[in-house]
Amino acid sequence: MGREGEEGAREAGPRGEAEKGEGPAEKEEGPASLRCHRRPAAGRGHSRRDRAAAAAWRIRFRRLVRPVSGSSRRPARQEKFISLKMSSVKRLVYAFIHFLREQSQMETFTPDEQESLEVAIQCLETVFKVNLEDTHLAPPQHLIEIFANSFHKNDKLPLSDSLPEDIEKADHLKDEGNNHMKEENYGAAVDCYTRAIELDPNNAVYYCNRAAAQSKLSKYSEAIKDCERAIAIDPKYSKAYGRMGLALTSVNKYEEAITSYQKALDLDPENDSYKSNLKVAEQKLRDMSSPTGTGLSFDMASLINNPAFISMVSALQALHCIAFNAEILRTSLV
Repeated sequence: MGREGEEGAREAGPRGEAEKGEGPAEKEEGPASLRCHRRPAAGRGHSRRDRAAAAAWRIRFRRLVRPVSGSSRRPARQEKFISLKMSSVKRLVYAFIHFLREQSQMETFTPDEQESLEVAIQCLETVFKVNLEDTHLAPPQHLIEIFANSFHKNDKLPLSDSLPEDIEKADHLKDEGNNHMKEENYGAAVDCYTRAIELDPNNAVYYCNRAAAQSKLSKYSEAIKDCERAIAIDPKYSKAYGRMGLALTSVNKYEEAITSYQKALDLDPENDSYKSNLKVAEQKLRDMSSPTGTGLSFDMASLINNPAFISMVSALQALHCIAFNAEILRTSLV
């Protein structure tokens, strides 16, 4: 047999023999996209079929791993494009990991489901060499917000896929939460809104209402997150921007609060509440700068109401009384 015939036999060896029924075809488990191309073991005593498979594996490996030298070197422009593309991929993976981490901490999932989410996170971290400590990869927007903005036709997420009965129950829970808010029972209101979100997670109103209840409980970080979720679902929800401005003002983030109020006014220009709250935030931002330009301000009211300051004053008063009584006792004995 000539060289050409020998090479043809090598290439057609495994397939031809399997078709003839000389041996059972190797069983492949799992979906094709997840199968591992294992290199056949080499050594003495292997059949012609094994040697042909090894040769085919070497050809496939050479195609996948080409030397970066000589004529096979990629152009600099192509290398730059691949680098930029990989950077974008890592940013996208980071956003997914961040989203999955948030979801894994929600009470709506069972322990088994939370464990599955953790496995998914670990797989992404391992494959793409990305984890949440790589904060430089964090996108400027939350993944849900990116997804919402992609629906540029109506600037909203698609309608909820919740069952009609679940949507109805969620609406009743929202009304119940509103009643708790009127009665200043804010903890119960948060619980009602949370249950409504579990039934209908794509309703921006439930997140926004829960943000209002969280602010009443001084849980401003949670309130800000809920406002961000509401805005991600409905970027034109002015009330969510307004409530986020209130929460940001409460944690002294006046510049961000001003931005939120301005967005709220862009969507609802005639809202007097947004106008007055914007003025308050702007005034507080100005008050932060002292005349000396140090950027510090002295808030007497906050100092007087500070529990540590009150305790210190009480201790000083007690020491003063002890010293005064000791002086009276000394003079009376003289």
